[in-house]
Amino acid sequence: MNQKNTKLVYSTDPKDQVCPKCKEYLSECTCVKQEAVQSRNFVAVFRLEKNARGGKVVTVIDALPKIEIYLKDLCKELKTKCGVGGTYSTAGKEGLIEIQGDKREQIKKIFDQKGIKYKGM
Repeated sequence: MNQKNTKLVYSTDPKDQVCPKCKEYLSECTCVKQEAVQSRNFVAVFRLEKNARGGKVVTVIDALPKIEIYLKDLCKELKTKCGVGGTYSTAGKEGLIEIQGDKREQIKKIFDQKGIKYKGM
């Protein structure tokens, strides 16, 4: 029986606990711990882009850690709190988040609350 297709009903065995983010068993979980990302020193770089976007303004947050789970969670939080769309990318040398519109002030407040350093405002 394939373990990927099974669903945990009840267990007291600690190795059978499920990760809340990826829904995998903790023994198979590939999620990066939040403390590991917070302990890294990085400075997010803000910029506005308008070229090749049909005249629409996009807030780009660059120089983020290239950890997909961290970028996905941060992007989702920013999109929810700003009430706009956006995306993240790990294609380059560093992580990148794009948020639709000029939302620099709102993102600045969120980063201050989370303790993330930034520049380019």
